[in-house]
Amino acid sequence: MPAYDAAHSTPPAPFALATIRHPDSRKSVVDVPMLLDTGADATLLPRAVVEALGLPTQERDDIRLVAFDGTTTNTTADRTHLLFEGFTFRGDFLLMDDNYGIIGRDILNLLSLHLDGPNLFWQINPAPVIG
Repeated sequence: MPAYDAAHSTPPAPFALATIRHPDSRKSVVDVPMLLDTGADATLLPRAVVEALGLPTQERDDIRLVAFDGTTTNTTADRTHLLFEGFTFRGDFLLMDDNYGIIGRDILNLLSLHLDGPNLFWQINPAPVIG
């Protein structure tokens, strides 16, 4: 059970360490801190990680991020692989300018996740066995 992270967030928040992998060369950056954010619609990767992998970004005028305070910014997207807790997610992920990324509901809604705020840990629940 991973503990909440107090180094990237005050108060502590659920962070995971992920691997970002180039879909063609398979070059990877490991241990990328990613906030598990149930309030975020989409997953965002740190721009510096994507640049370190040499991935081409897709300029997109139609993608606008709206923060909780109402500020808006345009962003770019990148096709890559995100490896997290034994799962591999492939797709176009948005980029952000920060030293950590965000795993949003586009991925979290595929998992059964337990967030235990009082005890400052989180875990992915195993899939139920049917049959």
